[in-house]
This record gives sequence, structure tokens and C-alpha cells, in this order.
Amino acid sequence: MARLLKWLSWAMGIADVLIGAVHLATGMDSVPGAGSPGPTVDSLMRFFGAIFLGYGLAWIWVARQSPIPSRAVRLLAGIFFLGGASRLLSWAALGRPNWFQLVLMGIELALPPLYFWLSAADEREVAARRWNAEESSRTEARSTP
Repeated sequence: MARLLKWLSWAMGIADVLIGAVHLATGMDSVPGAGSPGPTVDSLMRFFGAIFLGYGLAWIWVARQSPIPSRAVRLLAGIFFLGGASRLLSWAALGRPNWFQLVLMGIELALPPLYFWLSAADEREVAARRWNAEESSRTEARSTP
């Protein structure tokens, strides 16, 4: 479980950094079906690209920790879920978006529960290894005359 959490955290981080960089560099051209937005919306899109790039860096930071901090995983997964919920709100307010946005929304709503479920896996494994090591030390100390 801990290995899966680490792999998923790395995958999320790398994907988000790449996606954020593309949105930052290309603006609205990176959004399928968006059309011509004008400078204000393009500026906003590039800003959100930078924010998403930073979000990806946060996932990479999480993946590099040992143990992976469950609170950080839950926080980042919650933010991701909020993004999917925001797409639902937009759909309700303005109608069905481009099919690709629906795929993204599905990912944003489906992955966070998996991250929440796995969030403490690495912390549990490290705690179990520590407990086993301490128990071994106690057993050795008792058996030494």
C-alpha cells in the first residue's frame, strides 16, 4: 500500500507539473473547445497554470518524504476533489462542457477517495517497522544473561 501511495503521489506530481507548465506556456490554446478568450481570460488561464504547476510540486514534495505525511496527502487530495466538484458546479450553471473536461472531472472525483484510503499507509508501515525493531531489541535484552 505504501509503495502504491508513493507511486501515485509521484505520478500526480509529475502530471500536474507538466499540465501546469503547458497551461502556463500556451494559455487558452491548451483548453480543448475553449475558442478565443481574449487577454483577460488568457491571463487568468496562465495564472491558474502556474498555480497548478505549484500544486504538482507539492505532490512531488509529499512523495519524497519518509514517511509520506498523511495530512498532506489528504489536503492535496481534498483540493483535487474540490476541482472536480467545481466542474460539476460549472456544468450545472452553464451546461455540459467539452467531453475532455468531463473525463478530467471524472478523474478529479474518482482519485481523491483512493488517496484518502491510502493516505496513512506509509506512516503505518514505518510505525510497524519501528515497533518490530523495538520488540526485537526488548526480546534480545530479555534473553541476554
